[in-house]
Amino acid sequence: MKSRHTFALRAGVAFVALPMLVGAGNTAAQAQTASADAGKDAGEIVVTAQRREEKAKDVPITLTTITADSLGHGDVQQLSDIAKVTPAMRFDQYGGFVQPTIRGVGTAVSASGAGSNVGIYVDGFYSPNPLSNDFQLLNVSSVTVLKGPQGTLFGRNSTGGAIQVTTTDPSADTHGILDVSYGRYNSQKYQGYFTTGSDSIAFDISGLYRKGDGFVRNIVTGNKDAAYDAWSVRAGVKVNLSPSASLLFRYTHADTNEPTYNASGAYVENGVPLSAGTAYSPLVPGGVVVAYKRGETSQTSGVAFTSKVDAYQLTGTFDLGFGTLKSYTQYRKESSFSQLDLDGSSLPIFDVKFLIGDEIFTQELILTSSGNGPLKWTVGGFYFSDKNRFHYLDGSIAAGPYTLVSKSQTDTKSFAGYADMTYELTPQFFITGGLRYSHDEVNNGGYEAGPLASPLPLGFYPIPNISSDHLTPRVVLRYKPSTASSVYASFTQGHKAAIENPNGFTAVPVNAEKITSYEVGYKYASRGLSVDLSAYYYRYNNLQVASYNGTQSLITNAANSRVYGIEGQLAYQMSDHFQFNMGAAYTDGKYTTFTTSPRFDQCLALACGAAYGLFLTSTTDASGFRMARTPEFTGNVGARYTADLAGGKLALSGMLAYTSMVYFDSSQQFKDKGHELLSLRAEWTDPSNRFSLAVFGDNVTDAKYYTQVLPGQFAVQTVWGTPATWGVEAKVKF
Repeated sequence: MKSRHTFALRAGVAFVALPMLVGAGNTAAQAQTASADAGKDAGEIVVTAQRREEKAKDVPITLTTITADSLGHGDVQQLSDIAKVTPAMRFDQYGGFVQPTIRGVGTAVSASGAGSNVGIYVDGFYSPNPLSNDFQLLNVSSVTVLKGPQGTLFGRNSTGGAIQVTTTDPSADTHGILDVSYGRYNSQKYQGYFTTGSDSIAFDISGLYRKGDGFVRNIVTGNKDAAYDAWSVRAGVKVNLSPSASLLFRYTHADTNEPTYNASGAYVENGVPLSAGTAYSPLVPGGVVVAYKRGETSQTSGVAFTSKVDAYQLTGTFDLGFGTLKSYTQYRKESSFSQLDLDGSSLPIFDVKFLIGDEIFTQELILTSSGNGPLKWTVGGFYFSDKNRFHYLDGSIAAGPYTLVSKSQTDTKSFAGYADMTYELTPQFFITGGLRYSHDEVNNGGYEAGPLASPLPLGFYPIPNISSDHLTPRVVLRYKPSTASSVYASFTQGHKAAIENPNGFTAVPVNAEKITSYEVGYKYASRGLSVDLSAYYYRYNNLQVASYNGTQSLITNAANSRVYGIEGQLAYQMSDHFQFNMGAAYTDGKYTTFTTSPRFDQCLALACGAAYGLFLTSTTDASGFRMARTPEFTGNVGARYTADLAGGKLALSGMLAYTSMVYFDSSQQFKDKGHELLSLRAEWTDPSNRFSLAVFGDNVTDAKYYTQVLPGQFAVQTVWGTPATWGVEAKVKF
């Protein structure tokens, strides 16, 4: 059966790739929008990819937009799920850390103040913490993925691109929705939304609670080590001060207990699980248990990941006549606790637990032009502050008491000013130019060495402050052969700020990443059909590459890399009842110069002494190797069919996503073979359009794949993706 699935998938992918010769859709999931019709112009979808409202077909950036009606049709329930409908995109899990990668540009760095390579924005607010980036999609109207460096308009740490999540504002139109679902592994979700008010003031509130047993069982203790529960609430008040001014205040709280990505097993190489426990097994009466199959773990210390997020956000919108001023003010307080068994075996070798806290403040002002003149412009300023604290990192040796390994801290600040302008030279020809100046600094950095940091003497080690300045330009030429199509060529740059590495017990900073992109593209959108084709080339320098040696982070700069590729997307509403979308991407990303790539090899010689069974670190020349987390091919196909049934409406939808083989490390030691993910859904809505009932299945082909491979001193740990699941869902609108 598996071979037939694989053959069918690859045949389908070959079909998906054909439209790339002539273009493919700039909004891969938009054709699944239930309210669309065959005569509707797909290009009327409006995005803010250039920090001002524009039709998607007129934006000279490769993007994927997932509309509100599409969310949930292809197992898109939380932010990481958008990778299933976005070619050349991944979301990788490193314990509780969630790191997106676009076109091979991403990071596994989880050091103090490190951040991601992909900027995530919710209603215009920057969300930098990888510990809270895989959130549930509450009351979302759309998600837009912007590909390529967005350094001019979105600033630091957007070398791979940006993700924009947009929710609906509170409304004077009183309405609400209740959504309940139940599925395999006792998974339960309860979600609600309500809004009401007047023309002068309105409020809304949304809430979500979910729980389940998870699919992982501890084969040593018999416990369900991946059982989870989480809840969140989001409330907003919008005040219309006048016809030209409004304020929107939002408060969000999220409380998560989800150990799934810490309930790991061991990577298998040549039939042997890679854990220190495996090496010690002949020396222990009764042997040592090391889990390596999907759905199993063998950890003895217990695993945990909990997080709490409180976010306060104020959006001010002011119509000044000549332009619109928007102010985004945000304060976030976040904390997370993790507990891991680093050897992943029934033998208590080394366990850790740590507590991380962040206090984040951001302020952004954006002024965009009004009117229909030939010049459209955007100017803005941005301030960012993050006080990051690893309050403690404790370790336990051979089931002994937890003892301090280290504490660490950094204070990160960034100041930026930017301008971006588009001028209409003729009704068909446009030129865009933009420039951003950024000043980044890291202050108050340092680490405290505890008893388990030996041979490092006890005490606090301050790290010198670092700062840097960057200019990131943007130039775009765009030509419109017709009102339905456009061709563009762009030059853009971006940077990921330099960081300190107190978790690596070093005062040596990690240099800033720099990326330069050249891209050409074609877009077409009219009468229910949208197509998009893009080709690009990146010069990518000083990549921040990370691995871990026990509790110590090993972060280094890969000297040079290059990435090039081609992407296509297509969406078409063939009739009032049938619509489909498809997308494909070919990505070739390689390290051109990287002579110090981290490598892990298990020491199994008697001469190893106390290091016997451990995975010792060395370096290797990875020049010419494929970049980590960069599959060569990704693709997806989706379709939705509706028909009248029992006076109501029946909707059948499905989505198939594929990714080819991917390496999880820069030295090409640990990989995951290619896999497909198939999601199916059938939903009936009653004649009043107020009640619906659905059945669904995710990963229907039961593909086995890793979401994490993390090498370390005590084991090469793996986390499996979720097996086949199915369930039922009911919604009530009022």
